[in-house]
Amino acid sequence: MPVAMDDIDDDDGSSRKASRPQGRPWWKPTGITGRVLAGVVFISLLAATGFAVQAVRHYLDHDARFRIAGADNLQVTGIGQVTRGDLLAIFGGDMGRNIFFVPLSERRTQIEQIPWVERATVMRLLPDRIQVSIVERKPVAFVRQAGKIGLVDANGVLLDMPAAAIAQHHYSFPVLTGIDARDPLSSRKARLALYLRLMSDLDANGQHDSDQISEIDLTDPEDARVVMPEQGSDILAHFGEDHFLERYQRYKAHIAEWRQQYPHLSAVDLRYDQQVVLEMDPGADAASSTHTMNPADSASKPAPSPAVPAKQSDATHKQTAGNSTSSMAAAKVNPPASRSHLVVKSHRSMAATPKHDFRKPRLVARKKPARPSEEQIERAAARQRALRAQRHALQKHAADANSKPQAQMKPKVKLAEQGQ
Repeated sequence: MPVAMDDIDDDDGSSRKASRPQGRPWWKPTGITGRVLAGVVFISLLAATGFAVQAVRHYLDHDARFRIAGADNLQVTGIGQVTRGDLLAIFGGDMGRNIFFVPLSERRTQIEQIPWVERATVMRLLPDRIQVSIVERKPVAFVRQAGKIGLVDANGVLLDMPAAAIAQHHYSFPVLTGIDARDPLSSRKARLALYLRLMSDLDANGQHDSDQISEIDLTDPEDARVVMPEQGSDILAHFGEDHFLERYQRYKAHIAEWRQQYPHLSAVDLRYDQQVVLEMDPGADAASSTHTMNPADSASKPAPSPAVPAKQSDATHKQTAGNSTSSMAAAKVNPPASRSHLVVKSHRSMAATPKHDFRKPRLVARKKPARPSEEQIERAAARQRALRAQRHALQKHAADANSKPQAQMKPKVKLAEQGQ
């Protein structure tokens, strides 16, 4: 007969599972004694770890293998103008010190304060070496200050270099003026940005036109004034702040003609779209400064045009300078007291006629009114003195009349009426 088995199924058909007690973790004892032993073990491990850390630190701090023995343990890369002496002056106090006690971030900041250093990286090389990687600044132009020639980089940082070293490097840069060390770095950087745009635009066509420039005045950050050497003399050209290549090509296309017509030409203002302002030397005579071209003389000579008014507002000038219609644009000109100005107007949008060649600019000479003579000035001053004396006498007479009693005034008035 089979052995009788207990029915483990409940009445509802579900099976009953034997309940098993869950065990506690080994590191979490149940009794008081076990908890005390676990605490002692944990404290012992913590003390052992701290002791090991202190032992390692003591080993690293006092072991002779981690000491910087001398200057040979300083490895430097990327130096050219910066010398090892400059760096040893910074790391001199670290010689003989443990390599782990050298403040790397502080040393990097000190290195980057050297004018020729653009950025630096300082690293530890175990067991006893310091490696310094330097990226030096690259000069982009010469700069004239207080009669001395120096260098400047693209960020406006002034760089000192002996004349012999400059000659050794064979630098070929324009000389910049208007860069002052007392100006903030942001101001110098903005002026250098204008210079770099000018040089980049002039070389955009691959002809290296920037090689023809000898000096640039950046005093005005919105006007690059370029000194152009022309047949033994220099011409100051105002290029403004944009369209440099177009203005340079316009200058080169007409400068020979302008110099032939005006031998005393000293400056050319190219900042206007439809006219160019020519400025004469202070010593130019009246005949040359007032010379105008007659279209009947030669077909290649430009025809004269009406003179531009000498006094206009800046708003009128800016509005008319950019006008591209067939009407002539008039620019404001404020000439110095000792100079004459000429205005060159280009007729790009005007249709050419058989009588005139409008492909070339038309030139109009304009001279500032002559200064009054000494005799005229003296006569005007005498008239002013006479008027002041008469006004003073009338004021004195009125003051005396007001200070006397009314009774005394009436007879005098009557006598005056009788006398009249």
